[in-house]
Amino acid sequence: MGFDTSGLLPLSDALQGMLEQLTCCCDSEQLPLPEALGRVLASDIASPLAVPPFDNSAMDGYAVRLADLASGTPLIMAGKAFAGQPYHGEWPAGHCVRIMTGAPVPAGTDAVVMQEETQADGDRITFLAQPEPGQNIRRAGSDIGKGDCVLPAGTRLTPREMPLLASLGVATVTVRRPLKVAIFSTGDELKPVGTPLAHGDIYDSNRYGVRAMLARMGCDCLDLGIIPDDPAQLRAAFIRADEEADVLITTGGVSVGEADFTKQLLDELGEIGFWKLAIKPGKPFAFGRLPRAWFFGLPGNPVSAMVTFDQLVQPALAKLAGQRFERPLQLQAIVAEPLKKSPGRLDFQRGILSQGPNGLEVRSTGSQDSAVFSSLSRANCYIVLERERGRVAAGETVTVEPFGGLLL
Repeated sequence: MGFDTSGLLPLSDALQGMLEQLTCCCDSEQLPLPEALGRVLASDIASPLAVPPFDNSAMDGYAVRLADLASGTPLIMAGKAFAGQPYHGEWPAGHCVRIMTGAPVPAGTDAVVMQEETQADGDRITFLAQPEPGQNIRRAGSDIGKGDCVLPAGTRLTPREMPLLASLGVATVTVRRPLKVAIFSTGDELKPVGTPLAHGDIYDSNRYGVRAMLARMGCDCLDLGIIPDDPAQLRAAFIRADEEADVLITTGGVSVGEADFTKQLLDELGEIGFWKLAIKPGKPFAFGRLPRAWFFGLPGNPVSAMVTFDQLVQPALAKLAGQRFERPLQLQAIVAEPLKKSPGRLDFQRGILSQGPNGLEVRSTGSQDSAVFSSLSRANCYIVLERERGRVAAGETVTVEPFGGLLL
């Protein structure tokens, strides 16, 4: 795919190289707002109205005109204003209006005095503080102006955005159709969960992790199961995935020493690059194009498959789906114990991040072997150790990347 694969490819170069080739492949459709949760907006949403739509009170209290307070004498309460029940009566000089939070302020209001700064004697209200002009008044459009872009195209709708759109009266939205992703695992040693294992067999676990992460991304998943190391069955699986999906993701079959016919089939059917990435875990990785679908080949080791999906495949799928993607938050923390590390690869060690007496602390989950999945299941972050960094002593500062939506 146009990359120098003679050495180890840095993660940033691999990601940039992929993203430069990808464009959104998902058409748009209109959906009622309640059905759009998890979908990606296909166009900007401009506010059809101002928020708030009218000047309203930020407090329970009294609407006043500053001129009426100049004498320092009590004011007579002319009436009451409630949310949904504005005050429309007369408002003579020397009077005030009792008002509740959210109620429209009567015309001519200069400020709202909170009730805690008043004393009431029947309808006579004494004001204990002199308000500033505009005090406790939420002005129309102070949150959102009419026509303002409230959500840009590429936003994935979460429970945070749904009430915002509902508050604007948005009943339908234009969203992208879900990205369709086919997946399968390869290997004669893999067996479905729930079946007995013969000597040398292992359960197929990678598909469960990949499928779960695809669900978190809102993708439609075509699960083709386990495909044995058989050229005819592999060819049929590749062709079906290419015909029915936008993307194919496989686990296994991309490492040195694995079945050569997997690579031969991919080279025959499409244009695929087999890379050695300068990351740990996850050195073997494949990326390219079948006749119709994009292809991502993940390593067979379970932790390697999860890490490469999280770091490489996730942003690539987001671009194909039309989603705006932001790189994960990274923080600095003090390592609580020594960490083993050899220079040469960017290392995503699995760690537990916590608040210590002197700030953020992180410790290892134990064995960092790429086949030890328990190290990932116990973790809540990556400890990201730079490519040329060696062993880390306790007390040193390291970069940590808290797990985001895919792994939580």
